[in-house]
Amino acid sequence: MDELTIADRDLQVEAMSSELSDNTRKAYQKGWSRFTDYCAAEGIGDPLSVPPDRVARFFVRLATGASPKSGVTPSMGTVMLYKSAVNKKYLEVGKPSPTSHPVVRATLKGLARLKGSSSRKVEALREYHIESMLRACPKTLIGKRDAAIIAVGFAGALRRSEICNLVLDDVEFLDSSGVDGDRMWITIRQSKTDQQGKGQRIAILDGKAIRPITHLRLWLESSGITRGPVFQTMKRGGHLRGKPMHHSDIPRILKQYAAHIGLDPKDIAGHSLRAGFVTSAAVHHARLDKIMAVSRHTNPATVMGYIRDADAFADHAGQRFL
Repeated sequence: MDELTIADRDLQVEAMSSELSDNTRKAYQKGWSRFTDYCAAEGIGDPLSVPPDRVARFFVRLATGASPKSGVTPSMGTVMLYKSAVNKKYLEVGKPSPTSHPVVRATLKGLARLKGSSSRKVEALREYHIESMLRACPKTLIGKRDAAIIAVGFAGALRRSEICNLVLDDVEFLDSSGVDGDRMWITIRQSKTDQQGKGQRIAILDGKAIRPITHLRLWLESSGITRGPVFQTMKRGGHLRGKPMHHSDIPRILKQYAAHIGLDPKDIAGHSLRAGFVTSAAVHHARLDKIMAVSRHTNPATVMGYIRDADAFADHAGQRFL
């Protein structure tokens, strides 16, 4: 078989990279940067020719030492993400990855036992939390934007990247002839479960409490947005920049309003809106298929985890004798 030309190799690498979401690609770049920094400090000339025992040592140092920038020791989830980054870089250049070597695999397994591999569960923002947060939003333009982000993000069970990537063409307001009030479609062009970008549509009701469509209309009318990103960054004084919000803005906003209503902001993350919708729907006995139609989960077991948490104290086994 003929070897790939440089042009062919570049196209192959580009194709392999395009399968990743922007956030994953950035995380991989960060992970590979940490690995190359380690190699430089260890006097290893070529990061793409590192023996397995030295790669294993990298993961030990990564998992047990603080980040030079943040000062925070990475979680096991971050360690495994960086392992995938190293693995992908080796595969891109056609070399066998040292991350699959028994020494590296045993080291990672041992680190998981020492650190504990269970992931931290963020607090789900329930419907009554959302109502309180919406009341805490000021009547300013920024407050109207934040209210629309909170309401739409919750009603659509959106990930923070999906909120930031939403453009006006993705929103379709429908006639308000439904028995449940105003309705709209939101199209998610690409998401974690739709890497090929086929698109996923979410049906959203305005309802009587959260009123996501009402909040979105108010934001669009007040801001004068007629195209481009739905949720934009703003200058001081409330002037639009025309640029989409960064995914890190979403947890910052949620933490801010969570603190206003007495919640601990450390327990709140960008995922709290999505987890909150699924949990609230489960508590109110929504059908599993209907929950998944909004959340777009592909694995029912994932949704069942939320439902088990929501029903943990309902019909408790010890209810009649404890």
